[in-house]
Amino acid sequence: MFRIIGLDHLVLRVRHLQPMLAFYQQLGCVLERVEEEQGLYQLRAGAQLIDLVPVDQPLGAAGGEAPGQTGRNLEHFCLQIQPFDPAAIQAWCQAQRIPCSPVAERYGSLGFGPSLYIQDPEGNSIELKASR
Repeated sequence: MFRIIGLDHLVLRVRHLQPMLAFYQQLGCVLERVEEEQGLYQLRAGAQLIDLVPVDQPLGAAGGEAPGQTGRNLEHFCLQIQPFDPAAIQAWCQAQRIPCSPVAERYGSLGFGPSLYIQDPEGNSIELKASR
């Protein structure tokens, strides 16, 4: 039939587009494609895309109520990164005032490895994992 090769993209419904774009661009994502009439902003994250769809524009509005404290669009997503230098990542997060969890060994698509969690401006959890 078919086999899954990897994550292609994920879509986040957002309340405030500009802070979200700035956050993901700070992480190293590059704004690759915009469809303003639909409300679609696609950022390149390595080989994958992170799509932002504002809840007050056509694509985002189709999903219903905006995400908030009592409801999210997803639990978290994981970005494989290299190099994985916990001290440098934590220092960068502190300088940017981005909450950062302690490093722990977690299982992912490449097996066990170190990772930590951060949050974007709208509270979405992002796991940053060593790509070994």
